[in-house]
Amino acid sequence: MPAPDLVTAELTLTGRITTASNATFLGSIGDTAVVYKPIAGEKALWDFPDGFLAHRELAAYLVSETLGWNIVPRTWLREGPFGEGMVQLWQETDPGQHPVDLVPAGRVPATGWKRVLEGQDEKGRMVSLVHEDTPALRRMAVFDVVVNNADRKGDHILAGSDGHRYGVDHGLTFHGETKLRTVLWGWLGDALTAEELDGVDRVSKALQGDLGPELADLLTVDEITALAARCARLRSAGQFPAPGGQMSAVPWPLF
Repeated sequence: MPAPDLVTAELTLTGRITTASNATFLGSIGDTAVVYKPIAGEKALWDFPDGFLAHRELAAYLVSETLGWNIVPRTWLREGPFGEGMVQLWQETDPGQHPVDLVPAGRVPATGWKRVLEGQDEKGRMVSLVHEDTPALRRMAVFDVVVNNADRKGDHILAGSDGHRYGVDHGLTFHGETKLRTVLWGWLGDALTAEELDGVDRVSKALQGDLGPELADLLTVDEITALAARCARLRSAGQFPAPGGQMSAVPWPLF
């Protein structure tokens, strides 16, 4: 849980992120910079009819904490200028680092990168979608499978100057049906590491302990059951899954 002052102290808005599809504000609580997404500013989605996106964001943070990989920045629910919403610590990023990128087709670096797909850019040039081949990004890809992330765009991955990678914007998660849409397909079919499998095991075990009741206040029973089933399947298969479901395997736009 966040410190009491982060829950009760005044949340002051300092700006708005106008590129977000739902109402998203920059703000501060004392000297702490935060992102605030009020429930009142959420748009209804036909394929996520149950609950609130803010609750899914908090649920994603709780799973991230259970994994122990510090993927999702500290997240909590509280009242703000436009009512209850999700609040998340603001993360400073290194503008010179691009964990996911587009490069000219045929120019994918030989090492350190994974190619996901090829297509044409707005000028008709052939390009390749690539992402880093790093343990930090692999862990994020595992996290996305576990939470069934339907919207892992390139810009939803924040690059810290210390090499850490944060994932943000997790409102479209935990659906009971397969909804995985991500730009992180570079390890498709690769075996999971012992560390990654241990993380999945921690989530499975925690669902039988404290995590289950915590998620029960945020997700439906069917969604929690599906979460447990995904963990079991991932543990049994021991490898990154292939795309499934009836929709595109990547989000649009990609960034």
